[in-house]
Amino acid sequence: MDNLAPAPALNGIEEAPACWGVSTSIDLYNCDLALMQDAEAIREFVKILCERIKMRRYGETQVVFFGDDPRVQGFSMTQLIETSLISAHFADASRAIYLDVFSCAPYDPEDAARFAMEYFKADNYSLHVTERH
Repeated sequence: MDNLAPAPALNGIEEAPACWGVSTSIDLYNCDLALMQDAEAIREFVKILCERIKMRRYGETQVVFFGDDPRVQGFSMTQLIETSLISAHFADASRAIYLDVFSCAPYDPEDAARFAMEYFKADNYSLHVTERH
């Protein structure tokens, strides 16, 4: 994303970047249920995703299963990265994954979405990208 570069310096003082960071919401549909229900597969996904989009993980990936309501029951994942956070919820009943990537370092949202779709064998996805100011 080219607009993440700092604005030109005025009188020797560098101005703030055009935006603070990029927040990407990726909704994956009709995913492979076995992969969605495998905590180790989720951890491996996060590791590969971070390498792919060049984000440095901070701490261990948290993967927790919960949900009293069967409609939303499934794993939730969080991974701190040095430039912010990656999180997801895996809704078993609908075989949907709701993945969020927020970083103040540049990355390619389309690449992240395509990789997630391939990894979890989703039929399709929707992508929403927001610049945070």
